[in-house]
Amino acid sequence: MLAIRTSFRFLTTPAWHVIACACLVVFAMDGARAGDWQHYGGDAGGRRYVDARQITPDNVEDLDEVWEFNTGALEGRSEAALKRTAFEATPIFVEDSLVFCTPFNEVIALDPGTGERRWSFDPEISADRRPANQYNCRGVAYWKDPDASDIEPCSSRIFTGTVDGRLIALDAGTGKPCEDFGANPVRPGEVTAGPDRLLVWPGEFQMTSPPVVTQGLVIVGSAISDNARKTAPSGRVRAYDARSGALRWVFEPLLPGDDGRHIDAGAANVWAPMSVDVARGLIFLPTSSPSPDFYGGMRPGDNRYANSVVALKAATGEVVWSFQTVHHDVWDYDLPAQPTLATIMKDGVPVDAVVQVTKTGFMFVLDRETGKPMFPVEERPVPQGGAPGELLSPTQPFPLKPPPLIRQSLGHDDVWGMAWLDKRACRKRLDKLRSDGLFTPPSLQGTIVYPFTGGGANWGGMAFDPVRQIAIVNESEIAHVITLIKRENYEGEKEASEAGELAPQEGAPFAVKRELFLSPLGLPCTPPPWGKLVAVDLKDGSIKWARPLGTVRDLAPVPLPIEWGTPNLGGPFITASGLIFIAATMDNYLRAFNIETGEELWRGRLPAGGQATPMSYSWRGRQYVVIAAGGNGSAGTDLGDSLVAYALPE
Repeated sequence: MLAIRTSFRFLTTPAWHVIACACLVVFAMDGARAGDWQHYGGDAGGRRYVDARQITPDNVEDLDEVWEFNTGALEGRSEAALKRTAFEATPIFVEDSLVFCTPFNEVIALDPGTGERRWSFDPEISADRRPANQYNCRGVAYWKDPDASDIEPCSSRIFTGTVDGRLIALDAGTGKPCEDFGANPVRPGEVTAGPDRLLVWPGEFQMTSPPVVTQGLVIVGSAISDNARKTAPSGRVRAYDARSGALRWVFEPLLPGDDGRHIDAGAANVWAPMSVDVARGLIFLPTSSPSPDFYGGMRPGDNRYANSVVALKAATGEVVWSFQTVHHDVWDYDLPAQPTLATIMKDGVPVDAVVQVTKTGFMFVLDRETGKPMFPVEERPVPQGGAPGELLSPTQPFPLKPPPLIRQSLGHDDVWGMAWLDKRACRKRLDKLRSDGLFTPPSLQGTIVYPFTGGGANWGGMAFDPVRQIAIVNESEIAHVITLIKRENYEGEKEASEAGELAPQEGAPFAVKRELFLSPLGLPCTPPPWGKLVAVDLKDGSIKWARPLGTVRDLAPVPLPIEWGTPNLGGPFITASGLIFIAATMDNYLRAFNIETGEELWRGRLPAGGQATPMSYSWRGRQYVVIAAGGNGSAGTDLGDSLVAYALPE
């Protein structure tokens, strides 16, 4: 799952501080109008594309901040809570309001022209849960009841999931709980959406990504702690009646092994956003790895629905098809991003596709009807010789197109260092580790996992231009060292360890240590850029351009604008005029790029880290670009509580 929270510690170390055609725009979007942003990903299929042309490559340099809203979400919070805080929300634009959630699950509606608060709802989340995946809420979902009169309370609803596992329904016009949703007389308007077993601690199970709503059902996944135990909570996906809150169906992602044996594991959950094909009545799930992440001896076989794009009938939860991107995952290479529903010109014919970006740097392009690859994918032999008792897959799927978007192997000559001694130290350490390329299994000696467990791509996903047929993906390029620890040595290692993340993997014969592959100066041993923006032409599967994303300006003691790229969290969106907007980097900027060339055309200074995906909408003849600027406590970026809007001068 999202291991990136422990993977940016080097960023705060003192050592680091020294350095087609217009018809393709038509899409089933649950009634969204051109220029609207009614879903977390822009539309129900997550294209992150807005059909707006007021802001263009020619005038974007005139873009300026027009309002800033402060949520107050961080006031009075403990230092421990702030370290676990991430403001990753993307607002939606519905019923002439911007609606979003704070890291502590307060839902807020704003005037889209002024940023003034219209209403808010606070679910009163406890600040002592120690959530494994941070205090975090990426977004909310909207639903208009087709059978209700506009004057009825809750005829349109906002749905949100919480860090303590509640699914809440609010009146979209007032923010008041919908009293007919759920059967809780003390807390009307909510249901408890899991887990299936007792938790080891309160923060082991939560919801971070928004639900999806279709066919009168609100459907939710979950975020589950990595590596605490082999029998983690199940990653079941649940569908509830959008009016009553009654449970309608449950999808269980873990099946018996290939030999029929019981799977002694949990997770395989859907923590990233889901997508909906309204016309086909399908939902698309990006599933994660089974527990624990780095040892699979108790879960024989491929674990077929884990690490997969799974298409379900929305009405019943029945599997229509699935495509697995990693067999028997022991690298934490779960699917971290929303499947993107795109229509692609293939041999001159438009074909509906599902495009899935991954942590490995691969992009899989699948036929939406069948799940079959639209570009060839071949099974290739991968490194073997796992830990004792491990049951590795002998092959893994490799798409031939598009090519890998980032590097996937690290050899002696590939190692980077800012100085000769730094590079020499990295090489000496690499020589002691196992580094046989992508899918090298975790080991007792220590294994290079490259890309690291934060990607490649992460929850920011990709954006797709349906006219130009271009996909835009932001990628991170650093490495982890994954070391398995014999169970009997775990307590001693825990006492002696000074760096990295140590996790017990209770119930497995090995604990695990995860640390970034860094030099003595605290710099990555992998060559820059450490973050990239990549454009892929989906007509033929070629890479159109790639460029570094981010500078060390806010990571060094003096503002150095060196474009080495940085690891990034958040995603892009695209405008019909040919602009890409993205923040995501470890410096505090929102940037605009030319989609055809990758040239940076504008950057706006943010009041805090922009680890969120921006969005755009048009209101009273003016186009706005909005981003949450609140940083990420675990990643070490500047914290804040701002929602910032930009527009051209009136």
